[in-house]
Amino acid sequence: MKQSAYHIYACGDSALTVEFSNTIDEQINEQILSLFHFLQKQKLKYIKDIIPAYGSLTVVYDLIEIKKHHHNAFGFIRSWLENILLTQNDQTTINHRLVKIPVCYDSSIALDIVELATKKNVSVEEFIQIHTQKKYRVYMVGFLPGFAYMGKVDERIAAPRKSTPRTDIIAGSVGIAGKQTGIYPLNSPGGWNIIGRTPVKMFDAKKEQPTFLQAGDDVEFVSISLEEFNQQLL
Repeated sequence: MKQSAYHIYACGDSALTVEFSNTIDEQINEQILSLFHFLQKQKLKYIKDIIPAYGSLTVVYDLIEIKKHHHNAFGFIRSWLENILLTQNDQTTINHRLVKIPVCYDSSIALDIVELATKKNVSVEEFIQIHTQKKYRVYMVGFLPGFAYMGKVDERIAAPRKSTPRTDIIAGSVGIAGKQTGIYPLNSPGGWNIIGRTPVKMFDAKKEQPTFLQAGDDVEFVSISLEEFNQQLL
């Protein structure tokens, strides 16, 4: 599997991370996802979890199981992974799922949209149009169960995190932080600029697949009215 330059380092005593980049880059992320799906297919009993991120992938392994046969568990997993990176030439084909998510941008629930639009010197209507006209890649899921980090946000509406985070953001809130956009799956403190809310449940522990969005998904936001939001919330 031909990959970009990388380095591997320990992540605690039973995991390692292979890092390709620390930037938001779709091509690098595509390589991460390809490696992720390839490793998943191996179904090795000593691999407990595989976690893709923007420009890195973490492999969590069973320390006790590996030490039954290898004294240096980290060295064994590192060599195994390096061999795959150096010799596997078949790129796993990734079928990116397109997900359309309804969002209400009404200022009564879009807590920062008016202020942010003013700062960006655009109308609220233009702000909404800019946010909904792009397709966003889900680069990774983390922070909270089901919190999907998506990008890249158009420079015209990109904005840094708030200097003072809120103590309670309602689940479903859609936010912007830097060039990222994301949806809070649960009620949580947070510092993202809240520009809308979706009635779609991002995390449901009762489902077989509890997280609504997965790394590699493509997302389009669809603007809905406050009335439609309330109807779909029921």
